[in-house]
This record gives sequence, structure tokens and C-alpha cells, in this order.
Amino acid sequence: MGIVRTWGSTAAERALSQPCDDLLPDADDVVWRAITVRATPATTFRWLCQLRVAPYSYDLLDNLGRRSPRTLTPGLEDLAVGQTVATIFELASFETNVHLTLVARRARGVFGDVAITYAVRPDGDETRLLVKMRIRYPHGRYGALARRVLPAGDLVMMRKQLRNLAALAAGRPATHR
Repeated sequence: MGIVRTWGSTAAERALSQPCDDLLPDADDVVWRAITVRATPATTFRWLCQLRVAPYSYDLLDNLGRRSPRTLTPGLEDLAVGQTVATIFELASFETNVHLTLVARRARGVFGDVAITYAVRPDGDETRLLVKMRIRYPHGRYGALARRVLPAGDLVMMRKQLRNLAALAAGRPATHR
């Protein structure tokens, strides 16, 4: 499978079912990302709620140069299905302190249909943040290109996102752009 599709995750984590499985059961591809966060599940989840206003990855690329907030924004923890998350996603389901599940907006992205679950799991005094992304690529040449590019590109972007969120949840500064 390789690091491009499994970065940070364990085989046991990859065996777990996630809410995104039901949203896109006939996916062409599945990728996992995971990181240990030195914070409680509640604090980690609260930082995930910040994705409603910013992607927390490379701000120059995916946030039009605007800096993702480095402090918690009041009210973002008030979730409702249908809310916009990280500009291109919609909140499909959630369970407070357990998971956020997103789908690409109906206009779909350039990469086809995408469903993602960000799962928060207690791990001793820390938290495991596990992300599972299911993808159904478009047909034709464009879909073939997306199949080759999306997993690696996502690894670069989501690795940065998860590291930033983990740092902020632990009370450390996020890395710069």
C-alpha cells in the first residue's frame, strides 16, 4: 500500500470502519492519515471544528494566502449537518468528540466524489487523530490523472494540516506556511 495511502496509520486503525464508508461504499480508492496528538480528545475535536473556517495546511496554496487562525474561534464547535468545511466540503455527519465526516460539495471537486472522516480516538494520555478518505474518480483521461496525482498531493497537504492541528491542540505554535 505504501506511505502515500497509509501515512501515520496502523493496520489496526485501517481495519476500523468509519462513517465515510457508508457515504461512498463503491469508492475507487481509500487513503488513511493519522497522527498522535498530545491533547485530550475534546481539545483535539475542538480544533477539528476550526476546519469550518480554514484548512490549516499551506495557507498560501489552499487558503488564498490568509493565515489559518491560531486561536480557537468561538462558536465553531456549534456544528450542523450541511455546514461548509474548508471551503470545498460539507459536513455530512458528526458526533461531538468522536468524528467529523465530510463530503465534497455537490459540484464535486476536480477529483470526483470524496468522503472523509476525521476520527478522534483516546490513546492513553494522548489522542489519535485518524483520517480516512474514500474517493470515486471521474471517468476518462482526467480521472486517470486524478488517480495518479490525488493520493500523493493529498499526503503533502493533509500531513501539514494534521501536524498543524496537533501542534495547536497541544498548545504549541503551528508551523509557518
